Amino acid sequence: MQLEVRTSIVQMIILAAILTPKQLEAQDLEPRSYSVVPIGLHATVLSYSYLNGDVVSDFTSPVQDLKVTSSVINFGYMQTFSVLNKLCRIAVSLPYGFLKGTASFYGNDTSGSRNGLYDGKIKIGMNLIGSPIMTPKEFVRFQEHTVLGISLAISMPMGQYYADKLINLGANRWGFKPEVGFSHREGRLFYEAYTGVWFFTTNNDFYKKSTLEEKVLISFQAHMDYVFKSNIWIALNGGFADGGETSLNGKERNDEQQNWRIGATFSIPITKSQSLRAMLNTGIATKIGQNYTAFSLIYQYTWL
Repeated sequence: MQLEVRTSIVQMIILAAILTPKQLEAQDLEPRSYSVVPIGLHATVLSYSYLNGDVVSDFTSPVQDLKVTSSVINFGYMQTFSVLNKLCRIAVSLPYGFLKGTASFYGNDTSGSRNGLYDGKIKIGMNLIGSPIMTPKEFVRFQEHTVLGISLAISMPMGQYYADKLINLGANRWGFKPEVGFSHREGRLFYEAYTGVWFFTTNNDFYKKSTLEEKVLISFQAHMDYVFKSNIWIALNGGFADGGETSLNGKERNDEQQNWRIGATFSIPITKSQSLRAMLNTGIATKIGQNYTAFSLIYQYTWL
């Protein structure tokens, strides 16, 4: 039974470290981001995500009533290692998307589509407390209790971007999110809470050569996960984002975000090294910003 739980926990960490399409970055819901795993763990992930919803623009914007559907195929890789006798992990992801939508531009209805790369992502994490360096054999006998970790997510401006378009797949700027994460285990239940802050560089090539700046965006997420004896596991997820007010050419746009999201994750193993996972999350309260529903289906392969 203990080996089954350990195997399932290994499978639980991978998506959290790897996959977050551009639309989800500010309000991502990532259970098991700081779980304990052995060093030398490798993983690849292939996922498909479907997103549908509205982007609520502030009253000063020429774009109103934006309704978008997006399909995203994402490939990611993750590896664990040790630094200063601490468990660390690094993950990279590269999403490719198909987006189409409608909007009102200066009162006129319009529509369009985009196909291409979204911004890439790198995430580096370190567990500070409750996570000793272990080989796979040592890991099987280990009982996780309370874990404290830190991470840094970096959004890279690799996505498709046109300076003469208001809607793009890429953001044409860098994003940096330092985060602190806490996890506690009680039997087969895991309780988690993470808080972080997104910092963004300036987009100096916004629509019609404008300058777009965004203030810091604070994010918080909490999860409750349960691992069954069969290695199937489920998670209930919730998140909150606050801040991120933008300014255009130095003029504030009164678009500070205060958004709540909830979701659920279901994972089922195929073999000890393979699993399938489904994720669903949606907005429940949105002041300004992205209000969408997202469904993801993920195939994961791990090896040591």
